[in-house]
Amino acid sequence: MAKYLITGSYTVDGIKGVMKEGGTGRRKAVESAVQALGGRLETFYFAFGSPDVYTIVDVPDQVTAVALAMGVASTGTVKTTTTVLLTPEEIDQATKKTLAFRAAGQ
Repeated sequence: MAKYLITGSYTVDGIKGVMKEGGTGRRKAVESAVQALGGRLETFYFAFGSPDVYTIVDVPDQVTAVALAMGVASTGTVKTTTTVLLTPEEIDQATKKTLAFRAAGQ
């Protein structure tokens, strides 16, 4: 499973929906969507300002993460941003790879 941070900024209609359903209603809706795609909702938080909501999800792969983000954004009630999250162990693996690259102008 891959881990992603998905943030969201609600539109006016999205905020109206939160006010109608409450915060737990929105968390449940996101959790159901993530589970339907074979993933797990790790965290869900609201915040002051933009972004309005922060989630961390575990999903099978990048394609699933994109499907989730686009599906939510396509409702028109929230604009999402998705960030890939890496573990310290994954960074350790990356530091062991050798890169042959010449900087511009050198």
